[in-house]
Amino acid sequence: MQRKSVRELLPGIAMLTALAAGVTGLAGCTGGSGTGTANDDKPGGNVPAPAQPGKYRSLPAPCKAVDAKRLKALLPAADSLPPAERDQLYAGAAAASYDGDRRVGCRWTAQSAEETRLLSVGFERVVSYDRATASDDDKARQVFVRQLTDAKLPFPGPVPTPTAPTGTPAANPAPTPSPTPPAANPAPPGSPAPGSPSSPAGPTPGASPTELGSRVLTGLGNEAFLDDKLSAAGATAAQTRTVRIVFRTSNVIVTVEYSVQPALPGTVPPSTETQDRARQLAADLVERLNE
Repeated sequence: MQRKSVRELLPGIAMLTALAAGVTGLAGCTGGSGTGTANDDKPGGNVPAPAQPGKYRSLPAPCKAVDAKRLKALLPAADSLPPAERDQLYAGAAAASYDGDRRVGCRWTAQSAEETRLLSVGFERVVSYDRATASDDDKARQVFVRQLTDAKLPFPGPVPTPTAPTGTPAANPAPTPSPTPPAANPAPPGSPAPGSPSSPAGPTPGASPTELGSRVLTGLGNEAFLDDKLSAAGATAAQTRTVRIVFRTSNVIVTVEYSVQPALPGTVPPSTETQDRARQLAADLVERLNE
């Protein structure tokens, strides 16, 4: 009887032992899970938020971006040009583009008996594909700096000319000219003064026109530069002046290119006038983008 009772108790003892082991295992799993949750931070939890996208999400229609009055001033049409051809001239020709939200452009050509003028405008919207490391504006600035370097212009910009502080005399002040005593026998009205040339002062014949040259510009978008090139003189072909202005505003880069080629050899398009016309157009486009 005693031996039989022990046999009957053995299954119960085994069951209690198994239950106790299961409870211990559950307690161990619960503790392990809590420890893992406390130390298992989510990947990228401390990574800063990505940069905001650029200001511009689209681009203007390039052939309509230039004001009609400005366009006619830049490209005067011949009086003999028929109305239909005049309208076609000012309508422009859009550049081929595979993505109108990323890169667009337009080109105009005006020919007359005196000269040929070409104008083109281009818009590029720069997008950063990894805004965790660079914003759209940062990528656009990299593109602008690369073009500035290709134009062989200084970076980041022009160095201002030092000026003497207010109230401080210059290092080498110019001498004050002494008054000239009146002549004993004044010359008749209209005759040249003694020692002066017989003809009135004016441009020296054959003197080269003023060349403003290429340079970094200020006050045009976020940053800008101007590239002025004059083709080589030829015996039968006139020199062509091409002024290219590139400026950046936020994540959009705009390129303006304006060329003037006179019909007569030996005629040089003036640097000042050509650059002024291109700069006025560029200023208009800055306002157009800010509308």
